[in-house]
Amino acid sequence: MLTRVLVANRGEIARRVFRSCHDLGLATVAVYSDPDAGSPHVAEADAAIRLPGSAAADTYLRADLLIQAALRAGADAVHPGYGFLSENAAFASAVQAAGLTWVGPPPEAIAAMGSKIESKRLMAAAGVPVLTALDPAAITEADLPVLIKASAGGGGRGMRIVRALADLPEALAAAGSEAASAFGDAAVFCEPYVQPGRHLEVQVLADAAGTVWTVGERECSIQRRHQKIIEEAPSPLAERIAGLRERLLQAARLAVTAIGYRNAGTVEFLADDSGRFWFLEMNTRLQVEHPVTECTTGLDLVALQLQIAAGRALAAAPPPVTGHAIEARLYAEDPVAGWQPQSGTLRAFGFAGHPVEFATGAAPGLELGPGAPPVLRLDSGVIAGSQVSVFYDPMLAKVIAWAPDREQAAAVLSRALQTARIHGLTTNRDLLVRVLRHPAFLAGQTDTAFFETHGLDVLAAPLAGPEAVSLSALAAALADAAGRQQRARVLGGLPSGWRNVPSQLQRTRYDGHDVGYRLSRAGLEVEGRDDVRLLAMNPARVVLDVAGVRRSFEVAEYPGLVCVDSALGPVTLIPAARFTDPAAQVAAGSLLAPMPGTVVRLAAAVGDQVRAGQPLLYLEAMKMEHAISAPAAGVLAELPVAAGQQVEVGSVLAVVKAEEGSQ
Repeated sequence: MLTRVLVANRGEIARRVFRSCHDLGLATVAVYSDPDAGSPHVAEADAAIRLPGSAAADTYLRADLLIQAALRAGADAVHPGYGFLSENAAFASAVQAAGLTWVGPPPEAIAAMGSKIESKRLMAAAGVPVLTALDPAAITEADLPVLIKASAGGGGRGMRIVRALADLPEALAAAGSEAASAFGDAAVFCEPYVQPGRHLEVQVLADAAGTVWTVGERECSIQRRHQKIIEEAPSPLAERIAGLRERLLQAARLAVTAIGYRNAGTVEFLADDSGRFWFLEMNTRLQVEHPVTECTTGLDLVALQLQIAAGRALAAAPPPVTGHAIEARLYAEDPVAGWQPQSGTLRAFGFAGHPVEFATGAAPGLELGPGAPPVLRLDSGVIAGSQVSVFYDPMLAKVIAWAPDREQAAAVLSRALQTARIHGLTTNRDLLVRVLRHPAFLAGQTDTAFFETHGLDVLAAPLAGPEAVSLSALAAALADAAGRQQRARVLGGLPSGWRNVPSQLQRTRYDGHDVGYRLSRAGLEVEGRDDVRLLAMNPARVVLDVAGVRRSFEVAEYPGLVCVDSALGPVTLIPAARFTDPAAQVAAGSLLAPMPGTVVRLAAAVGDQVRAGQPLLYLEAMKMEHAISAPAAGVLAELPVAAGQQVEVGSVLAVVKAEEGSQ
């Protein structure tokens, strides 16, 4: 019987496990690194133990510290969450050796599936379709394109697509380096790259009595950098192709049986558009996207994990799948800037409609079935005021919508994301909304090349167009004027800039936007247009009549930042600096660090002739490796950093002296 569970993880997944533990009457223990001291998961646990340090290698990847924490807190079980040590067989064995219950599969099953190379051999022997592994040294032009994958990997780390034979050596080195950093194992392998491919997976559960559940399938084909960002259940491809679902479930059952699996897991497959599929890997843990299965079945997968670990048996069969659920991963990242992760303070974070946090289908008051209203679920590791650090994955939340049909689920989810108040950090919100509303997505035409097919620049374009930005800047200027009016000690009752006779326009400048307006007895006058009337204004809200249409703008001002939310789309404005700081100027051709991170390796030397787009060095931040490339052809004049060096955002990483006439 379990009584107290330590979650050897952080953020969203720690909060998710705590929710089920508390529902089952179990006490909880959190662990936290120094950057996570103020994290919501720490406050929500019954007890919390500090792991000194910041980097994952010093904290959440220290098996010895985690086990010591569990014993000190009186825990009798350890739930690993996902990521970090969740698929580490040695950690699972150490937990059991310490007399604790491991909430997961047997260490032998983890080890069997931990190597993608070995797991494919086992699956082939069990009769599960697999792609043939390729020897990197023997790859020819006829084998291209190929996909390099980390043998111990996951989450897209250590993966590279190679389309030209000349690129293979560098790609192998980069993949191995990233794999070693992320998993402590540099082993990689190659396989044919299936394009266009569909990423399908089956949720499985198995108990000690031999009962195996295959709980429907999910599709996770919308990906960036080989990492899923939109997942759904059931799969549109399995809905379209007769018999595909049954074949997927049977293959997953064969995989589970072949390794004597127990607890929750996911068997992943790569399929083509005709319905042929091949085994990719088995994740011997809870998946990030497990909520879509919970929403379509009414199950609490974490509660089932805990009950199986405690020796309880599953029922004879799982419940049926009902309706459709879609999950979007909201990241603090900039898609148009190479998916650069963002760090800093999350100033505001809220969703309209009061989404239910961590709600499974079994949550009180929820009805999931034919004729039921849509449900919005939020699984988040952050709240307003949270600090998003550079040390961990930049996922802020998973937003999930369930509805009786797929089209309605997509509509509910896209509106929830569009109307959310997310201030302080650049996110992928606009991209997610555009994907969910794209005709190809709504038609179920989702493959892993979705961004390449439909254009990342188009999909990642801001929801707010030029007109929306212009009106939002005007609203921000008026809100600022209202704030100054309220703060004024003299003549505070008069509108800011009010004159008895016409005078020059008031001007408020933001980076890229110059707003000119006048408030007088005649009302609001806006430079360059005569179709705008002011209906109401205060420091937080401005209401305008625009060509006969009433528009409301919610305005929030922070140090060096103004955020405006309206039905036209969210807009972020940066107040223009009144004076230029000479110290902030850098030499022409300087490449600045886009984020804090660690220089993992150099790819060029001072004096080298470089071409535009050529990688000069690689920066690791937020668990991903980012290439810093030459902006133009020229000579690498300066390289003031070294491998292993920590750099801050804005640091000069390199200086390229461009050739005359190069762009």
